[in-house]
Amino acid sequence: MNRLRRTVRMTLVVGVALVGLVITVPWVRAEDDPPEKASSTVLDRQQLAAQIGEVKQQLLELIREKDVQIEALQQRVAELEQALQQLQQAAAEERAEAVEEDQAAELAELRRLAEGEAMKTEPEAATEKETTFKARGLSLQALNPEISVTGDMFAFVRDWDETRKRTGFEFRNLGLHLESYLDPYTRFKAAIEVTPDEVELGEAYMTRYGVLRGVNLTFGKFRQQFGVVNRWHKHGLDQLDFPFALRQIFGEGGLNQIGVSLDWLMPRLAGSSQELTVQLTNGQNPRLFSGNTLGTPSVLLHYKNYRDLSKDTYLELGLTGLIGWRDEWQVPNGTELVTVYDSLPAIVYGFDLAMLWEPTERMRYRNLEWRSELYALDRDILAPDGSGRDTIDAWGAYSYLQSKLNRTLELGVRLDYYRPDTKDYVDLGPWLMPHAYPVSANQWGVSPYLTWQQSPWVRWRIEYDHIDWDSIAESENTLYLQLIFAAGPHKHERY
Repeated sequence: MNRLRRTVRMTLVVGVALVGLVITVPWVRAEDDPPEKASSTVLDRQQLAAQIGEVKQQLLELIREKDVQIEALQQRVAELEQALQQLQQAAAEERAEAVEEDQAAELAELRRLAEGEAMKTEPEAATEKETTFKARGLSLQALNPEISVTGDMFAFVRDWDETRKRTGFEFRNLGLHLESYLDPYTRFKAAIEVTPDEVELGEAYMTRYGVLRGVNLTFGKFRQQFGVVNRWHKHGLDQLDFPFALRQIFGEGGLNQIGVSLDWLMPRLAGSSQELTVQLTNGQNPRLFSGNTLGTPSVLLHYKNYRDLSKDTYLELGLTGLIGWRDEWQVPNGTELVTVYDSLPAIVYGFDLAMLWEPTERMRYRNLEWRSELYALDRDILAPDGSGRDTIDAWGAYSYLQSKLNRTLELGVRLDYYRPDTKDYVDLGPWLMPHAYPVSANQWGVSPYLTWQQSPWVRWRIEYDHIDWDSIAESENTLYLQLIFAAGPHKHERY
């Protein structure tokens, strides 16, 4: 429409220009005419001017009429476009209704056919009058917990001047593991450890998931989340046994107590996942809290931060703090020992680091894992020589590196170090060992190992341990052949 309007206006302008040109030419010629024709010329000019005015007026009216016609046409086009859109929308709705009607008809036909098949009955069944009862008691076995059995045994050859026993076989543990969901929100797990000498309850706890958003609650007896490997069962370790520092500070079995644990999956921080664990337990670890007659609970906090460095590599960092108390002490009073009650804390700090490289395309055949932990003990005591309060400081660490050679072979080496405190009065209180010795007793070791996973249920390991002490013992060299097997649905679970 705008283009038509511009065309009409250009046509009228050209017409006005031509009229003006026609009028101008006689004026130019009139200058050369004789005087006697002047009066007639003036008359002619007046008539022409009047005619030009009339033409201009007609042209202006014509322009206004065209503008009105153009606006009317534009309005009409808009109305037609709106009507077209309404027609298209109505057509789309009709098509949708038709599709729905077709689908409803197909569904009705399928239902009719299904009902017809369901109504079909064998003649014998229609005339049968005897009622048959079926026992469904066998289906109750689905309510039974899942049961797995693990075995951990080894043979050894030892070169150590501190013992006459050079070789031997040891069945370290037969583990019975039970697991079951009590309901959609609650899970139960238990581990019973059977040795040739005793039967011991390793773990038995119940976890309630989703108490709050991202929060799980665990109650029972469990291996505590001090660092990483303390949480693992021995048959799930990457080496034969726990690191030196963990065993010396917490005992051979690690930190395993009864209480409650709260695990909170915290909001992400700068692209990393983070988790906080708070545990309140009974404070009965015999190495740290023996003599806790008040039953004062111990408190553990563990923070974990996990970050993907690339699609093949992750980094995990952790910080741990544990505090508990002991209040009963035996101190000399003259020639006798008397019991003194004074509640003093034992604090253990921990730091853990793990990095794993595992190419996504060959994760079953290649990887490289580095794991390290640091333990530091700060323990207040009443000295057994009667000198009053004192502090025991000890610390240790381990670090190991291992890599898959192929799908079934894994090669690694672990370094251990432990530095106990030195106190002159340890001979009067042997319960202080191995946290303190009367002389320097730093301990370090190196343990290369090769693990062959025969199948998901059977694992073999060859490990060589070299251990050195400062002044208290000669170096020890031991070669182990370890066998771990698992029967049941859970194989070699670490916890």
